[in-house]
Amino acid sequence: MRKAIRLPRQKRRLTITGDMSTVTLSSSFEILIPEEICESLHLRPGEKLHVVPFDGRVELIPVRDIQSMRGFLRGMDTAIERGEDRL
Repeated sequence: MRKAIRLPRQKRRLTITGDMSTVTLSSSFEILIPEEICESLHLRPGEKLHVVPFDGRVELIPVRDIQSMRGFLRGMDTAIERGEDRL
């Protein structure tokens, strides 16, 4: 079921094409993130996102508190080759 989370005062337009969704920027510079994307990223209404301009596009990065990040690198291979002048 494809359904979007509705926020007030937004122009609602959504086109689903495969793995990509197209949204329309409203006159008040707001966008509507499709519900299936919010669910897959575990986003909730009112959650803060970093807005980052990068290489001609806009990236939205969820702000996570430090406690929820604990252990997310567990199991990562930390063996790296170091130069002889490095400890």
